[in-house]
Amino acid sequence: MHPISPLEQALHAARALVLADLAAGEVAAADVVSMVEESVVQRRWWVEQWPEGVEYVAGLVAQDVQDALLEAYGRWPLCPVCGGGDPHALDVEPELGPDPHWVCHKAGVKVAAVGTLASATGGSSSS
Repeated sequence: MHPISPLEQALHAARALVLADLAAGEVAAADVVSMVEESVVQRRWWVEQWPEGVEYVAGLVAQDVQDALLEAYGRWPLCPVCGGGDPHALDVEPELGPDPHWVCHKAGVKVAAVGTLASATGGSSSS
């Protein structure tokens, strides 16, 4: 058996985190999962070109899927913090950095780490 490379570990972790957030919002349909897979393929190439970027993969995959969903369906994930007014999406911060979080710019708060949206939205958690 070959050990799994740090690149593959990061890609698998990114896929799992984004899928967990999609499931929390109940938007993990087959075509959406395909968007995640497409992003993972693109980010594998990206990290092969720039290995130092491996710790940024989860945030980038989350942003890729968010962009793809915006084109196909609309904003995701919707902010669970702001009750009234216009529904708005959370943003990933940092845009290029480790430890990505979903952030509401309207309220100026970190809502949840990427992969833990269920805890912020009251969705089912695995704990």
